[in-house]
Amino acid sequence: MSYRAPVNELLFALQTHGNLAEIIQWYAESGLDEDTAAAIIEEAAKFSEEVFLPTSRTGDLHGAHLENGKVITHPDLAAAYQAFCEAGWPGLRAPAEYGGQGLPAVISAACEEMYYCGNLALSLLPMLTVGAVETIAKHGSEEQKQTFLPKMSQGLWSGTMNLSEPQAGTDLSQVATKAVPQEDGSYRISGQKTFITWGEHELTENIIHLVLARLPGTTSGIKSLSLFIVPKYKIKPDGSIGERNGVSATTIEHKMGIHASPTCVMQFDEAEGYLIGKAGRGLLYMFTMMSHARLGVGIEGHAVAEAAYQQALAYAHERIQGSAPDGTPLTIIHHPDVARMLLVQKATIAAQRALYLQAAAALDASHQHPEPAAKKAAKGRLDYLIPIVKAWCSDNGTVLANLAMQVFGGAGYIEETGIAQLVRDVRITAIYEGTNGVQAADLARKTVSDKGSLVRTLLVEAQQTANELAAIEPATAEPLQRALELAERSTALLVQQHETNPAATALNAAAYLEQISLTLGAAALAQNFLAARNAEARFGSAFCQAQQHTARAYLAYVLPQAHACAERIRQGAEPLLAVPFEAFASS
Repeated sequence: MSYRAPVNELLFALQTHGNLAEIIQWYAESGLDEDTAAAIIEEAAKFSEEVFLPTSRTGDLHGAHLENGKVITHPDLAAAYQAFCEAGWPGLRAPAEYGGQGLPAVISAACEEMYYCGNLALSLLPMLTVGAVETIAKHGSEEQKQTFLPKMSQGLWSGTMNLSEPQAGTDLSQVATKAVPQEDGSYRISGQKTFITWGEHELTENIIHLVLARLPGTTSGIKSLSLFIVPKYKIKPDGSIGERNGVSATTIEHKMGIHASPTCVMQFDEAEGYLIGKAGRGLLYMFTMMSHARLGVGIEGHAVAEAAYQQALAYAHERIQGSAPDGTPLTIIHHPDVARMLLVQKATIAAQRALYLQAAAALDASHQHPEPAAKKAAKGRLDYLIPIVKAWCSDNGTVLANLAMQVFGGAGYIEETGIAQLVRDVRITAIYEGTNGVQAADLARKTVSDKGSLVRTLLVEAQQTANELAAIEPATAEPLQRALELAERSTALLVQQHETNPAATALNAAAYLEQISLTLGAAALAQNFLAARNAEARFGSAFCQAQQHTARAYLAYVLPQAHACAERIRQGAEPLLAVPFEAFASS
């Protein structure tokens, strides 16, 4: 497979949607400026293309497996990960006071897109470590930060998230793992955790598991869960690695995709663990890592779509089928239906990139903005955008990767072309870190809880963009203006339905998430259209014209899907809710 990191697309999106110019001012003491940010993006591009990408196919063909309690991965992965650490990439976002570089989330997110394009399965290892670092940094004691964060920020120790159990998936109130306090202040952790990504491996010196568990005497439910640090190897008083802890992988799952990533069943047998923060607040603390992971998973879905699009585009330029009226052989990109599929991919990918960078910019503002009110507003925006980015980008990842396969025709169904791996790999993104149905329910809950106040703020901003575009190209702006009217109507309907029939809100949540995502994506591409008018000096006329063509295509051809979503919400849920469960049975 080939891949060229879309550096100009990323830099343009960082400028247009990532609020990079303002965010850099908040990091002025670190010496960060726009030239440095661009250099980081370019170096990450080179690393992803030259180091991660060559390991992707190898890792897929020679997946992780368990031998005598050890997880074995292909040697190329270890070499690539070591190079990743030596180049300093694990600590990009980690706090500077604990050995990281402390850079903005928008820059880290753009780099993550390229890592995932290079090798999704391997990139899950540092992605989860960053989330664990963020969780310990926010909720852990100073001793815990000093003990764990420097090694994790360097990538020498990795991190995992241990929530699910055989009986406790989405419903974490069923978690049964126990934590028994010891006289020395530690805890003995016992239980089983499932679907643990990179739960066991040999790529790092130690693995730091963050584990949800219950203290003795606590009742069932999520409010009695606590969060613990459980290292693979115990830590000596001087910070060095000690004896093996009571934690092991008993099984590796045989999966559809991401074969290089070991997905483990983890057994905790009175493993030594350390309480993070206060007892009973574990799920609250874990949401720090879950929010990070959900944003990351959205970027994963987007990234695989980008990689698949590049494969399809290259194939469409080289595959000859048919001829022009004068007999000249034609490559398949000249066929209107192929061009349609490629343009849907390109336009949707641009919208996704804009939305995930808007979320990352909100994350930066929620931490670094000098005004408390602006910090609070940014946190609300981030919380609202996360389920959108997670669900919409991962759902689209599957749809767009399948479109890319369709461009290949029969050749795409053959493993050797590489597109089949991308289709297999991306499918998990709509499932893990909270299924997309859960994300839709979360978005609906947030919408009705403030009666649509926050989403209306986003829609007002989008309307301002639509008005600017209408002053230049009224016909191009018209679909966005109609979509914004529909979004306002659907929001009011969702709130109204919740007051009279909450089940209807739950049923319409997926349609609402898709509609709002399509609409905000359209507003983002309208912003691209406007920004491109003043970006020729930096990016060139061909690039800027392509931005405008892409925006027109999205508004005219992709955005109308929002009308179908609005109609589903308008029709109400009664016809579906009225179906008895017996009717689902096959005859």
